[in-house]
This record gives sequence, C-alpha cells and structure tokens, in this order.
Amino acid sequence: MANWIIAGLGNPGPQYEHTRHNVGFWWLDQLAEDLGATFSVENKFHGQLAQAHYSGHKLFLLKPLVFMNRSGQSVAALANFYKIPLTNILVIHDELDLPAGTARLKRGGGHGGHNGLRDIISRTGSKDFLRCRLGIGHPGDSRQVSDYVLSKPSQPDRQLIRHAIDESLRVLPDVLLGDLDKAMNWLHSQ
Repeated sequence: MANWIIAGLGNPGPQYEHTRHNVGFWWLDQLAEDLGATFSVENKFHGQLAQAHYSGHKLFLLKPLVFMNRSGQSVAALANFYKIPLTNILVIHDELDLPAGTARLKRGGGHGGHNGLRDIISRTGSKDFLRCRLGIGHPGDSRQVSDYVLSKPSQPDRQLIRHAIDESLRVLPDVLLGDLDKAMNWLHSQ
C-alpha cells in the first residue's frame, strides 16, 4: 500500500470557489464526496487535508489555502512530512490549452505558464510529478487570461468540466496502480 498526495489547485476564499482556476478543488471535492472523506484545515501544510483509503492506497487529498502562485509551499510541506516521493504526487489543475470538457494525464514536463505548477516545481526541485489537466478553454487573447481564469465558466462549460472530472476520476485506480498508459489511453480517447 503506497501513500499518495492528490493536490487540487485553486485559490482560497468564496469569491474564487466557482471560478475556472479552481477546477482542481472541484475535482478533489468530488473525490472526497465519493470516498466519504472530510476536509479539515491543517496549518502546518498550509491547506485543507482529507485522508482516505482507495484501491489499496492511502490518499492525502490536499487543497492549498495559499494563493495559486504559492501552491508549492503546501505540496512540499505535506510531501516532506510524510516522506512521499514526487512519483506519488498527482496535481489536478486547470488548463487553458485544452477545451472545456477535456481531461489529460501526463507525468513531468514544464509549468506551461501555470503559476501553481511553477511554484510546485520550484519548491520540490523536480518536475517528475503526475498532472491531471482539466481543460477550461482559452479566451482567445493572452491579455484576457487573468480575468478569464478568475471568472465563472458558462453553464454549458461548467457541465463539460464536470463531465471531464467524472471521466478523469474513473481512471484514478489505474493511475494509483502505476498503469498510467492504460489510464491515458482510455481518458485521451474520450
């Protein structure tokens, strides 16, 4: 049985709760609900933490309570405390370069301009963690990106994002078993 950190990225506070930038929190909330896990504030990890057992693994579900660009502070603190290797960290985040309703898995890679990923890479010293990228679409103009990610998606886009969350949760057992290729083949064909 392995320990895993599943970190959903977002911004703290009710004004951000329903924004595109917080789809990582939406994903974790759905998983916690499915597993009957409850989040509580853990100050030493700078976030909300829930623990659950799933598919023979112990999961630490983490929602950083620091702003997106400081997400690494929370992820690194939890990984260091429980001695969880980067290969057992899955980060769920919004992805501008994918259309709403699309979910993609990948291991490693750069930050692609995502400030949450940039800080996790900086604070852990590695890019070798797993990512689940939830598409939110792009506003079409780079000058509009900040306002776009911090606004609420349209109802049709929200439904598409919820569908992508459900689909990506279906492959979580394969991810935890280390069968990333199987998970990717299934998810990427949806």
